[in-house]
Parts: sequence; C-alpha cells; structure tokens
Amino acid sequence: MSKVLFGCLAIAAIIVFIALIGGCAVAGSYNRLVSLQQKVDQSWAQVQNVYQRRADLIPNLVNTVAGAANFEKSTLTEVTNARASVGRVQMTLDPNKAPTDAAKLQEFQQAQGQLSNALSRLLVVSERYPELRATENFQNLQAQLEGTENRISVERGNFNTAVQEYNTAVRIFPTNLFAGVLGFQPRPFFQSQPGAERAPTVNFNFGSPTPAPSAMATATP
Repeated sequence: MSKVLFGCLAIAAIIVFIALIGGCAVAGSYNRLVSLQQKVDQSWAQVQNVYQRRADLIPNLVNTVAGAANFEKSTLTEVTNARASVGRVQMTLDPNKAPTDAAKLQEFQQAQGQLSNALSRLLVVSERYPELRATENFQNLQAQLEGTENRISVERGNFNTAVQEYNTAVRIFPTNLFAGVLGFQPRPFFQSQPGAERAPTVNFNFGSPTPAPSAMATATP
C-alpha cells in the first residue's frame, strides 16, 4: 500500500509541477501581451498628437492664405471641409486606445488622406503668389506644416512596428491558444492609400468663375 500511495503522491507532484510551469508560462505570456498592447496604444496616442498638431496649424494657414488677392477660394474651402471631416471621424475614436476595428482605422486614414491632398494642393497653388510666399508668417507656417508631415510619417511607422510586434505575439504558439479568450485581438495597420504615388491635380482658376461645360470640354488639346 505504501508503494501505491507513494506512486500516487509522485504523480500528483508531477501534475502540480507541470501546472505551475504552465501557469507561469501563461502568466508570462499574458504580461508580455499587456506590455505590447500598451506600446501599441502609446504609439497610437503619438499618431493622434501629430495629426492634431497639423489640424491646429490649418486655421492660421487658411487665414494667412486667404489674405492673398484673388487666391483660389475653392482650394481654401476644400482644406476647411477636409479638416472638419477629420474632426468628425476623430470624435468616434479613443485618442488613447488604438482601434481594433480595421474599418474605423481605414475611415480615419481616408479622412486624413483627403486633408493631406487638400493641403498639398493649397501649397502648390501658393507657388503662383510670390507676395504670399515672401511673407514671414506663411514661411513659418509652411515650415511647421512640412515638419509635422514628416513627424506624421515617422509616428505612423512607429505605430505599424508596434502593431506588428503585438500581432506576432498574439498569433504565435502557444500564446494563440489563450490570447483571444483573454481579449487580445490583432490590431489593424496603417495602409498605403491607393493613388498616393500620384501628384494631386491643381486647377488654377484664381478666383475666376468656372466656365460652363461644353462639347469641346472633352476634346484633347
């Protein structure tokens, strides 16, 4: 009987040991996922910060450009409307928690992309106004905007790197066996926008009324 009891106790000890090892492994994986998730959320907050900095520059930029005689008014309207659209989308997102819904991130990225295009057209149009470009205020605003655009690119890259590291941890074995149950789901990336490689089309009508369409409008010059 003593041998049987000893054998049972040995088996129980082995089971407890394996359970403890497994529990420690799960706890370690859980803590790592929490850490990586925090890193993703922190990167998202930085992305939001640099985008907000750009949004804060726009009203002053628009007011400065609007003072130029006969400036392309439709370009200013486009920038203003695009900024408002970005604001509406941002209200639906948590600034401190990265989106888990790819559609939400895509909506955010699309709105920001439209604003980027509108700003690009505004700066291209401004090339036709030497007196505007010569003003110190415009030069400062342009420099700040360009610096912010560079920072946006950097922070988006940092965000994608953090997401890639987190998603890899979520999907690898054996973490993938319990990650979903504990609420750790893969996060979406920023994606390249279709057509981002093409320069924006600029219409220089300089405040002139748009001519009515005619049969010749479709002819190739």
